[in-house]
Amino acid sequence: MELNLFTQMADTTVYEGEGGGYYAWTPAKSPVLSQAVVGAGKLVLHPRGFALPHYADTYKIAYVVQGECTVGIILPNSGQEQVMIIKKGDALPVVMGSISWWFNGGDSDVTMIFLGESSRSYNPGQFDYFFLTGAAGLLGGFSTEFISKIYGFNKSDAQKLTKSQPNAVIAIIDAEIKMPNQPNCKTENYVVSLETLIPNSNGCAEMTADNYPSLDRIGLSAGLKRLEAGSVSDPCYTTDGSHRIIYVLKGSGRVQIVGLNGALALDTDVNEGHVFVVPRYFAAAELADENGMDFFYVSTSPRPVMEQLAGITSPFKALSSSVLQSALNVSPEFVELLKTKLI
Repeated sequence: MELNLFTQMADTTVYEGEGGGYYAWTPAKSPVLSQAVVGAGKLVLHPRGFALPHYADTYKIAYVVQGECTVGIILPNSGQEQVMIIKKGDALPVVMGSISWWFNGGDSDVTMIFLGESSRSYNPGQFDYFFLTGAAGLLGGFSTEFISKIYGFNKSDAQKLTKSQPNAVIAIIDAEIKMPNQPNCKTENYVVSLETLIPNSNGCAEMTADNYPSLDRIGLSAGLKRLEAGSVSDPCYTTDGSHRIIYVLKGSGRVQIVGLNGALALDTDVNEGHVFVVPRYFAAAELADENGMDFFYVSTSPRPVMEQLAGITSPFKALSSSVLQSALNVSPEFVELLKTKLI
């Protein structure tokens, strides 16, 4: 199967209104999303913007790009709302079928990126949302007769229940409504602050099921990677059949991905806001330009197994010198020189 790899800004405005917007990457513009059954979306909430309660048909991980947000989540069959405050640099796993709402109680915009898998989605390659209320809400789809009998309402109250919220995805909340503004649970049980774990220079902070067992439930892991100006990441690939979907948080640079038969599958510049996919077993390397580059990524495995083609763990370091000499068809002296570079 030929994979169509390229980088892409969000190509579809799903919803945009006074309270904010939701934007998506779609297989129509990025076919690899459906081929790798992954997905990406971006939520922007303006001050007092409120993403109405909803659930989705996918597992994903949210990352706060900027701002601070209040989140409410009801896990399937729990019957309890967990409220937490998340801020820039936080990552929050979102379980498929869990009900969530998102509210910006501050005075500046909140931006969040969602990356995940879409194998169970009605539209593989993107996330499908089911809203409880609003113009696209589930309640509004039932007849007044059904709603009246289900909730014991008269016709007037049944219509009030289903038709009072005119917004479809995001609403603006009046200041007199006091939304929850304090957590009612241990936020650290749900949220990982990747921003505080990553060094100021080159480095990576990861959340996997090895350290956060709850990720086993969603089958995903995530990380935040930082490259200084002019630095390059060691080429790496997954050995467990997992895909990686990557969002460029800031900065710019260049990415190369090499796949089947040693073919260069992607060689392109990337900028803030771009999403690209590294298919399973393909090797990828990123080169930051003079501004450096940060990116957030999600793997479709809770415990991804990665190998690097450079550095101290490179197979070129582990291979016997005579084997490496024969494989590369070079002199013994060059083999020794190569091994000194693998540090």
